[in-house]
Amino acid sequence: MTNIEIAYLAGIIDGEGSIMLSKYHHSEFPCPCISISSTDLELLEWVRDKIGSGRINRKKNYNINKHKTSYTYVVYYDTAIDVMNKIEPYLVIVKKKLRAKFITENYKKITIRNGKYNDIQRYAKEQFYNDFI
Repeated sequence: MTNIEIAYLAGIIDGEGSIMLSKYHHSEFPCPCISISSTDLELLEWVRDKIGSGRINRKKNYNINKHKTSYTYVVYYDTAIDVMNKIEPYLVIVKKKLRAKFITENYKKITIRNGKYNDIQRYAKEQFYNDFI
């Protein structure tokens, strides 16, 4: 991605996106996640194409007469961390900027690759989530 595209992506996430920790599997700790909701499918397809992965889900529209169809783009784990690293300097919303910085600086340090934590590692992981909230 060019710097202009990265800045544009940061603007989309500032306006319509979320930077969070989300459970991907019930038995795992929450993982880094970026999601963007929009009624503009073309925009979300552009985001997915520029990032190179992720998925777009169509949301259930309970009142077709009043609301447009809505979609959500979501990306997890290493790809989300990579995107956060790229967009963080361009984010304007302070809370999102702080969340991206906190995840990129700390998540890999306290995450064990095989997912088997001893008591000290589990405590560090839980403390990370408490500090994030």
